[in-house]
Amino acid sequence: MRPHDSSQSRQKRSAVRGPVQALIALLALVAGLLAAPGAAQAHGTIVGPATRAYQCWQAWGSQHMNPAMQQQDPMCYQAFQANPDTMWNWMSALRDGLGGQFQARTPDGQLCSNGLTRNNSLNQPGAWRTTNLGSNFSVKLYDQASHGADYFRVYVSKQGFNPATQSLGWGNLDFITQTGRYAPSQNISFNVSTSGYSGHHIVFVIWQASHLDQAYMWCSDVNFT
Repeated sequence: MRPHDSSQSRQKRSAVRGPVQALIALLALVAGLLAAPGAAQAHGTIVGPATRAYQCWQAWGSQHMNPAMQQQDPMCYQAFQANPDTMWNWMSALRDGLGGQFQARTPDGQLCSNGLTRNNSLNQPGAWRTTNLGSNFSVKLYDQASHGADYFRVYVSKQGFNPATQSLGWGNLDFITQTGRYAPSQNISFNVSTSGYSGHHIVFVIWQASHLDQAYMWCSDVNFT
């Protein structure tokens, strides 16, 4: 009977080992996803008026290999050519530990990329697609991680600055407003009032997230009508 008993024992161990190994593999996969930069840094962006990366992702994300983009949307085309990850990770343009020193630690010409080399294509002047706005408009944040905000700062490029030919610097901006705190939520919106602007401008927004010292900076191209 011993050989028969030994065979049954091996079958039982094999039956147990299979589910355990599968569970270990699953846990390893989950751990890997959580450790990946995209997952760890998945937060949000300004979706209204749409930021440059988000607008390109919306328009071309599902057809980024379409050759028509080069003629129809040359600024998104150059951005995809430079680094498609800029659009795929439109929610991850953050920097840690700035301590509110946004201007001191972000050189002129690097505002639209939030000083991130991988997103440098967003700094390029050109014919970016614009969102039509009136003098009073809403800024809308989508934050899939629901981190809330210590505050938002909103700027508008000065009248006479030309986003089609000039890179954005701090001296090209008018400060418009700073908000108060916002509780954690996936969707945050607030109203902004301006006057005296017409034509193509950049709405520049800084989001200081609440959970850590993480700062986001974005450029949204607008047409004040």
